[in-house]
Amino acid sequence: MNIENIEAFVYINHYGSFNKAADVLFLSQPTVTARIQSLERELDCRLFDRLGKQIHLTDKGKQFLPYAQQILQTFQKGKHHLQSKVSMPNELRIGSTVSVSNYLMPHLLMVLNRRFPKINFKLTTGPTEELAGKLSSKEIDLAFVRKLMNPAFQSYSFYEDPIRLYVYKDHPLASVGRASIRDIRHETLVFFECGSLDWLRIHRVFESLEQPPNIVFQVDNSETAKKLVLGRAGICFLPGLCAQQEVAAGSLIPVDIAETAGISLQTHLISLNGQNNEFLNSLLELGRELSY
Repeated sequence: MNIENIEAFVYINHYGSFNKAADVLFLSQPTVTARIQSLERELDCRLFDRLGKQIHLTDKGKQFLPYAQQILQTFQKGKHHLQSKVSMPNELRIGSTVSVSNYLMPHLLMVLNRRFPKINFKLTTGPTEELAGKLSSKEIDLAFVRKLMNPAFQSYSFYEDPIRLYVYKDHPLASVGRASIRDIRHETLVFFECGSLDWLRIHRVFESLEQPPNIVFQVDNSETAKKLVLGRAGICFLPGLCAQQEVAAGSLIPVDIAETAGISLQTHLISLNGQNNEFLNSLLELGRELSY
Protein backbone atom coordinates (compact mmCIF):
# COMPACT_ATOMS: atom_id res chain seq x y z
CA MET A 1 0.00 0.00 0.00
CA ASN A 2 1.44 3.36 -1.08
CA ILE A 3 1.91 5.81 1.81
CA GLU A 4 1.46 8.76 -0.59
CA ASN A 5 -2.02 7.51 -1.52
CA ILE A 6 -2.95 7.26 2.15
CA GLU A 7 -1.54 10.75 2.75
CA ALA A 8 -3.70 12.15 -0.06
CA PHE A 9 -6.79 10.47 1.41
CA VAL A 10 -6.19 11.92 4.90
CA TYR A 11 -5.51 15.41 3.53
CA ILE A 12 -8.58 15.46 1.27
CA ASN A 13 -10.78 14.47 4.20
CA HIS A 14 -9.20 17.16 6.39
CA TYR A 15 -9.63 19.98 3.86
CA GLY A 16 -12.84 18.74 2.27
CA SER A 17 -11.41 19.46 -1.15
CA PHE A 18 -9.17 17.79 -3.72
CA ASN A 19 -7.84 21.20 -4.82
CA LYS A 20 -6.94 22.37 -1.31
CA ALA A 21 -5.24 19.08 -0.50
CA ALA A 22 -3.27 19.35 -3.74
CA ASP A 23 -2.13 22.88 -2.83
CA VAL A 24 -0.91 21.80 0.61
CA LEU A 25 0.87 18.75 -0.80
CA PHE A 26 2.34 20.83 -3.66
CA LEU A 27 0.82 18.48 -6.22
CA SER A 28 -1.49 18.96 -9.18
CA GLN A 29 -5.17 18.17 -8.67
CA PRO A 30 -5.06 15.33 -11.27
CA THR A 31 -2.16 13.73 -9.37
CA VAL A 32 -4.15 13.76 -6.12
CA THR A 33 -7.18 12.34 -7.94
CA ALA A 34 -5.02 9.57 -9.42
CA ARG A 35 -3.72 8.67 -5.97
CA ILE A 36 -7.25 8.31 -4.60
CA GLN A 37 -8.31 6.23 -7.59
CA SER A 38 -5.31 3.96 -7.04
CA LEU A 39 -6.19 3.58 -3.35
CA GLU A 40 -9.83 2.86 -4.17
CA ARG A 41 -8.78 0.14 -6.62
CA GLU A 42 -6.52 -1.41 -4.01
CA LEU A 43 -9.26 -1.36 -1.36
CA ASP A 44 -11.94 -2.32 -3.89
CA CYS A 45 -14.35 0.36 -2.70
CA ARG A 46 -15.23 4.03 -3.13
CA LEU A 47 -13.87 6.33 -0.45
CA PHE A 48 -15.57 9.61 -1.40
CA ASP A 49 -18.97 10.66 -2.70
CA ARG A 50 -18.91 13.77 -4.87
CA LEU A 51 -21.96 16.05 -4.80
CA GLY A 52 -21.20 18.99 -7.06
CA LYS A 53 -18.23 20.78 -5.52
CA GLN A 54 -18.72 19.07 -2.16
CA ILE A 55 -17.18 15.75 -1.20
CA HIS A 56 -18.08 13.41 1.63
CA LEU A 57 -16.65 10.17 2.93
CA THR A 58 -18.59 7.07 2.02
CA ASP A 59 -19.38 4.58 4.78
CA LYS A 60 -16.33 2.58 3.68
CA GLY A 61 -14.27 5.77 3.72
CA LYS A 62 -15.38 6.53 7.29
CA GLN A 63 -14.41 3.02 8.34
CA PHE A 64 -10.99 3.31 6.73
CA LEU A 65 -10.17 6.85 7.98
CA PRO A 66 -8.92 6.00 11.52
CA TYR A 67 -6.67 3.28 10.12
CA ALA A 68 -5.29 5.64 7.47
CA GLN A 69 -4.58 8.29 10.10
CA GLN A 70 -2.83 5.73 12.29
CA ILE A 71 -0.73 4.45 9.37
CA LEU A 72 0.32 8.00 8.44
CA GLN A 73 1.14 8.90 12.04
CA THR A 74 3.18 5.71 12.53
CA PHE A 75 5.10 6.39 9.32
CA GLN A 76 5.87 9.96 10.44
CA LYS A 77 7.06 8.74 13.85
CA GLY A 78 9.32 6.17 12.23
CA LYS A 79 10.69 8.78 9.86
CA HIS A 80 11.41 11.10 12.78
CA HIS A 81 13.15 8.30 14.68
CA LEU A 82 15.52 7.74 11.77
CA GLN A 83 16.08 11.46 11.23
CA SER A 84 16.83 12.00 14.92
CA LYS A 85 19.95 9.89 14.45
CA VAL A 86 21.24 12.35 11.85
CA SER A 87 23.77 14.97 12.94
CA MET A 88 22.59 18.47 13.76
CA PRO A 89 22.25 20.91 10.82
CA ASN A 90 24.63 23.86 10.54
CA GLU A 91 21.78 26.35 9.96
CA LEU A 92 18.33 26.77 11.50
CA ARG A 93 15.88 28.73 9.35
CA ILE A 94 13.18 30.38 11.46
CA GLY A 95 10.04 32.12 10.23
CA SER A 96 8.24 34.68 12.34
CA THR A 97 5.36 37.13 12.23
CA VAL A 98 6.28 40.80 12.48
CA SER A 99 5.31 41.20 16.14
CA VAL A 100 7.34 38.19 17.27
CA SER A 101 10.32 39.35 15.16
CA ASN A 102 10.18 42.79 16.73
CA TYR A 103 9.65 41.92 20.37
CA LEU A 104 10.64 38.29 21.04
CA MET A 105 13.15 37.10 18.46
CA PRO A 106 16.19 39.14 19.60
CA HIS A 107 16.00 37.46 23.02
CA LEU A 108 15.18 34.01 21.61
CA LEU A 109 17.98 34.10 19.04
CA MET A 110 20.58 35.07 21.63
CA VAL A 111 19.54 32.21 23.92
CA LEU A 112 19.49 29.73 21.02
CA ASN A 113 22.96 30.87 20.01
CA ARG A 114 24.26 30.11 23.51
CA ARG A 115 22.65 26.66 23.51
CA PHE A 116 23.67 25.77 19.94
CA PRO A 117 26.90 27.73 19.35
CA LYS A 118 27.85 25.77 16.22
CA ILE A 119 24.62 26.61 14.39
CA ASN A 120 23.87 29.70 12.30
CA PHE A 121 20.39 31.20 12.39
CA LYS A 122 18.41 32.73 9.53
CA LEU A 123 15.24 34.70 10.30
CA THR A 124 12.46 35.30 7.78
CA THR A 125 9.59 37.65 8.69
CA GLY A 126 6.16 37.45 7.08
CA PRO A 127 2.43 36.82 7.59
CA THR A 128 1.21 33.46 8.87
CA GLU A 129 -0.08 32.17 5.52
CA GLU A 130 3.20 32.97 3.75
CA LEU A 131 5.27 31.30 6.47
CA ALA A 132 3.06 28.19 6.37
CA GLY A 133 3.75 27.93 2.65
CA LYS A 134 7.50 28.29 3.18
CA LEU A 135 7.40 25.61 5.86
CA SER A 136 5.47 23.23 3.59
CA SER A 137 8.04 23.74 0.82
CA LYS A 138 10.90 23.33 3.34
CA GLU A 139 12.24 26.85 2.79
CA ILE A 140 12.22 27.28 6.58
CA ASP A 141 12.51 24.76 9.42
CA LEU A 142 10.03 26.15 11.94
CA ALA A 143 7.89 29.24 12.42
CA PHE A 144 6.17 31.45 14.98
CA VAL A 145 2.69 32.15 13.61
CA ARG A 146 -0.92 32.83 14.49
CA LYS A 147 -3.03 29.73 15.09
CA LEU A 148 -3.67 27.61 12.01
CA MET A 149 -4.69 24.03 11.23
CA ASN A 150 -2.63 21.81 8.94
CA PRO A 151 -2.21 18.05 9.43
CA ALA A 152 1.33 18.26 8.03
CA PHE A 153 2.42 20.50 10.94
CA GLN A 154 3.05 19.85 14.59
CA SER A 155 1.80 22.94 16.41
CA TYR A 156 2.39 24.14 19.98
CA SER A 157 1.00 27.10 21.87
CA PHE A 158 4.02 29.34 22.52
CA TYR A 159 2.88 32.65 23.97
CA GLU A 160 -0.32 34.54 24.73
CA ASP A 161 0.05 38.31 24.62
CA PRO A 162 -2.83 40.09 26.41
CA ILE A 163 -4.54 42.80 24.37
CA ARG A 164 -5.28 45.91 26.45
CA LEU A 165 -6.26 49.50 25.88
CA TYR A 166 -3.31 51.92 26.05
CA VAL A 167 -3.57 55.65 26.61
CA TYR A 168 -0.93 58.35 26.71
CA LYS A 169 0.31 59.89 29.93
CA ASP A 170 -2.07 62.55 31.31
CA HIS A 171 -5.06 61.12 29.43
CA PRO A 172 -8.15 61.24 31.72
CA LEU A 173 -8.31 57.43 31.80
CA ALA A 174 -4.65 57.10 32.80
CA SER A 175 -5.39 57.72 36.46
CA VAL A 176 -8.45 55.45 36.50
CA GLY A 177 -6.83 52.19 35.40
CA ARG A 178 -10.08 50.55 34.31
CA ALA A 179 -13.15 51.48 32.27
CA SER A 180 -16.01 50.04 30.23
CA ILE A 181 -16.42 50.03 26.48
CA ARG A 182 -19.09 52.74 26.85
CA ASP A 183 -16.58 54.99 28.60
CA ILE A 184 -14.47 55.17 25.43
CA ARG A 185 -17.27 55.43 22.86
CA HIS A 186 -16.50 59.10 22.17
CA GLU A 187 -12.72 58.77 22.31
CA THR A 188 -10.58 59.12 19.20
CA LEU A 189 -9.40 55.59 18.46
CA VAL A 190 -6.33 54.31 16.69
CA PHE A 191 -7.26 50.83 15.52
CA PHE A 192 -4.39 48.42 15.00
CA GLU A 193 -5.78 45.81 12.60
CA CYS A 194 -3.91 42.56 13.09
CA GLY A 195 -6.22 40.40 10.97
CA SER A 196 -6.49 37.58 13.50
CA LEU A 197 -9.51 36.10 15.26
CA ASP A 198 -8.45 37.89 18.44
CA TRP A 199 -9.01 41.25 16.77
CA LEU A 200 -12.38 40.14 15.44
CA ARG A 201 -13.41 39.77 19.07
CA ILE A 202 -12.46 43.41 19.64
CA HIS A 203 -14.66 44.35 16.67
CA ARG A 204 -17.60 42.46 18.18
CA VAL A 205 -17.23 44.30 21.49
CA PHE A 206 -17.72 47.61 19.68
CA GLU A 207 -20.84 46.26 17.98
CA SER A 208 -22.63 46.46 21.35
CA LEU A 209 -22.52 50.28 21.20
CA GLU A 210 -25.48 52.29 19.92
CA GLN A 211 -23.21 54.17 17.52
CA PRO A 212 -19.99 53.16 15.76
CA PRO A 213 -16.72 53.87 17.61
CA ASN A 214 -14.77 56.95 16.58
CA ILE A 215 -12.00 55.17 14.67
CA VAL A 216 -10.00 57.96 13.05
CA PHE A 217 -6.84 55.96 12.31
CA GLN A 218 -6.83 52.35 11.11
CA VAL A 219 -3.32 50.94 10.70
CA ASP A 220 -1.74 47.52 10.15
CA ASN A 221 1.53 48.18 12.00
CA SER A 222 1.79 48.12 15.78
CA GLU A 223 4.69 50.59 15.87
CA THR A 224 2.71 53.12 13.84
CA ALA A 225 -0.29 52.66 16.14
CA LYS A 226 1.87 53.05 19.23
CA LYS A 227 3.52 56.23 17.97
CA LEU A 228 0.13 57.76 17.20
CA VAL A 229 -0.88 57.16 20.81
CA LEU A 230 2.43 58.56 22.07
CA GLY A 231 1.75 61.61 19.90
CA ARG A 232 -1.65 61.98 21.62
CA ALA A 233 -3.56 61.39 18.39
CA GLY A 234 -5.82 58.86 20.09
CA ILE A 235 -5.94 55.72 22.22
CA CYS A 236 -5.47 52.15 21.05
CA PHE A 237 -5.88 48.44 21.83
CA LEU A 238 -2.42 46.86 21.58
CA PRO A 239 -0.66 43.59 22.43
CA GLY A 240 1.32 43.96 25.64
CA LEU A 241 4.71 43.06 24.15
CA CYS A 242 4.82 46.04 21.82
CA ALA A 243 4.10 48.50 24.64
CA GLN A 244 6.20 47.05 27.47
CA GLN A 245 9.10 49.53 27.19
CA GLU A 246 6.77 52.54 27.05
CA VAL A 247 4.77 51.23 30.01
CA ALA A 248 8.00 50.81 31.99
CA ALA A 249 8.97 54.38 31.07
CA GLY A 250 5.53 55.72 32.04
CA SER A 251 4.75 57.16 28.61
CA LEU A 252 1.93 54.66 27.92
CA ILE A 253 -0.64 53.60 30.50
CA PRO A 254 -2.64 50.34 30.25
CA VAL A 255 -6.36 50.56 30.98
CA ASP A 256 -8.37 47.42 31.72
CA ILE A 257 -11.64 47.21 29.76
CA ALA A 258 -14.06 44.72 31.30
CA GLU A 259 -15.56 43.66 27.96
CA THR A 260 -12.16 42.78 26.46
CA ALA A 261 -10.72 40.91 29.44
CA GLY A 262 -9.19 37.60 28.41
CA ILE A 263 -8.58 38.57 24.78
CA SER A 264 -5.00 37.90 23.75
CA LEU A 265 -2.85 37.57 20.66
CA GLN A 266 -1.83 33.91 20.46
CA THR A 267 1.48 32.81 18.96
CA HIS A 268 2.04 29.18 17.97
CA LEU A 269 5.29 27.41 17.15
CA ILE A 270 5.01 25.07 14.17
CA SER A 271 7.23 22.62 12.33
CA LEU A 272 6.73 19.77 9.91
CA ASN A 273 5.59 16.62 11.70
CA GLY A 274 8.43 14.76 13.38
CA GLN A 275 11.14 17.31 12.60
CA ASN A 276 13.36 19.72 14.60
CA ASN A 277 12.20 18.37 17.96
CA GLU A 278 15.40 19.34 19.79
CA PHE A 279 15.02 22.96 18.72
CA LEU A 280 11.27 22.88 19.40
CA ASN A 281 11.83 21.65 22.95
CA SER A 282 14.37 24.39 23.64
CA LEU A 283 12.07 27.09 22.26
CA LEU A 284 9.03 25.79 24.15
CA GLU A 285 11.09 25.85 27.34
CA LEU A 286 11.95 29.49 26.62
CA GLY A 287 8.28 30.23 25.98
CA ARG A 288 7.37 28.93 29.42
CA GLU A 289 10.04 31.14 30.96
CA LEU A 290 8.75 34.34 29.35
CA SER A 291 7.40 36.66 32.01
CA TYR A 292 6.42 39.90 30.39
